[in-house]
Amino acid sequence: MALIIRSSAIHAAGCYTTTPIPKGRRVAEYTGPRLSKSEADKAYEKSPITYLFGLGTGEIVIDGHCMAMFINHSCDANCETSEVRGRVWIKSIRPIAAGEEITYDYCLYDGGDDEAICNCGAKECRGTMYSTEEIRRRKRAARKAAGENAGKRTVDRKTRKTAKG
Repeated sequence: MALIIRSSAIHAAGCYTTTPIPKGRRVAEYTGPRLSKSEADKAYEKSPITYLFGLGTGEIVIDGHCMAMFINHSCDANCETSEVRGRVWIKSIRPIAAGEEITYDYCLYDGGDDEAICNCGAKECRGTMYSTEEIRRRKRAARKAAGENAGKRTVDRKTRKTAKG
């Protein structure tokens, strides 16, 4: 199997196969230096793009420096990831045709205020690269914050009038 990097409709560059890949095949390994989450946060504090892959509970990340870092997210992915003895493998979950872009669902879980907008174009696109669990968590947090702000008085800066929210 041969993989190449070229332009992608999903995001800038993507990883493509030049040969058919059967279901269940390891496609790539996500490799690179391992950093603590705090080291990665510090290193990429001002960077809008990272290629970090969380291991286990997410306290250790792989700083991707490999072919797999170009594998884009899709809500209708043709691969999935698995962690085996501290190594991360990207594995096909269906047959992949020659020339097809390799994708997996990023299932993001940590992004602060970033919306992590998805550009995959899938028919059932979630609109975000966050996992369904993270989407639910964020919605609960937003409802809770809205409930905590309900009934609080706010002051309009222009009119100096008080309003109940």
